[in-house]
Amino acid sequence: MATHAAMPGRSGSRAHARTRHHTPLAWALPLVLGVVYGFYAAFIRRDGGPSTGGQVLLGLVSGVALAVLCFALGRIQRSLPRELRAAAYGALTACAIGFLVSLTDTSVLRSTALGLVVGAGVLCVSFYVFYTRET
Repeated sequence: MATHAAMPGRSGSRAHARTRHHTPLAWALPLVLGVVYGFYAAFIRRDGGPSTGGQVLLGLVSGVALAVLCFALGRIQRSLPRELRAAAYGALTACAIGFLVSLTDTSVLRSTALGLVVGAGVLCVSFYVFYTRET
């Protein structure tokens, strides 16, 4: 009876995986999302008037916060099960959209409802993508 030959594993593959460098996309995607989000947040807050330092600071802080959260989620997403990964993407999107809607001086209920609706949509779509593409 023939046995299948197994390829010997690398002795330091687990240690090598921990010290792996980030790909350019892992840095570029959160950075671009953060810049666009920050500009849009400052644009919404500007409301047609002149730009102020507070609006620029709001855009900078919100863009950096979103970029850091996107980068952190990208780093840990492989260790999460698909349900929790989809929920994390949905929650991040819901918070981001809810914050942008709240900058338009609408009611808290409207920003919460719109954030929840968009977050639920992202949760469903991302779960479907993770479920169908998981190996």
